[in-house]
Amino acid sequence: MELKLNNPLLFFDLETTGLNIACDRIVEIAAVKVFPDGHVEEKRRYINPEMPIPKEAQEVHHITDEMVKDQPTFKQIAKSLAQWMEGCDIAGYNSTRFDIPLLAEEFLRAGVDFDFRKRKLIDVQNIFHKMEQRTLVAAYAFYCNKDLEGAHSALEDAKATYEVLKAQLDKYEGTIQNDVKFLADFTTRNRLADYAGRFILDEHDCPVFNFGKYKGRKVEDVLRNEPGYYDWMMNGDFTLDTKKVLTQIYTKTRNKA
Repeated sequence: MELKLNNPLLFFDLETTGLNIACDRIVEIAAVKVFPDGHVEEKRRYINPEMPIPKEAQEVHHITDEMVKDQPTFKQIAKSLAQWMEGCDIAGYNSTRFDIPLLAEEFLRAGVDFDFRKRKLIDVQNIFHKMEQRTLVAAYAFYCNKDLEGAHSALEDAKATYEVLKAQLDKYEGTIQNDVKFLADFTTRNRLADYAGRFILDEHDCPVFNFGKYKGRKVEDVLRNEPGYYDWMMNGDFTLDTKKVLTQIYTKTRNKA
């Protein structure tokens, strides 16, 4: 089933130096941009992460330090990438938990304002997990009846994700709507206030802690009663986006005082 789109839908995938959103970096980014009229653009680029690629990561994606040493840094491509992504809704596989938070960190480091919160976000993995409970390779075999050649190549994974979503719409026709807003809502597990999921929104759209000793409590209430917790988080190993959201809440709380 072909996608019904009002805006371009961008399927993207990252290969990285590791899994720590706060400090790991992108070594490859690839994307498939699907336009409302059905035509498709593909882009793929290696990125110099400005740090050594750990052996464990190289064993997964087979991208070496030698392969990226002469490639541009993310900061060098950030503005052009943001312009290419402008106006697109976003789709990926496990993207809301990993790819989007990590890409948001890279944009913040580069000083480029790209707000994913203004986009509709579709996580194809969440459709799969809700309906079948499998991995991307298994999802590709299950829905597309093909073996995924070149798994952990960013472009092949992004293209496979696009194919899987179309096949899911065929398989679950009548249950899953061919509508980007529906898909974004369907694939959202929690309403996140920050990309890393340290804060989520309650039924009244108030940010609450989603970790630690204050889990479930309103962030504003905690900061009002224990302002030192703000300093602890700002000095901790949290993402730049988490600290940005925390500062916005902290400033709002102080202005109310």
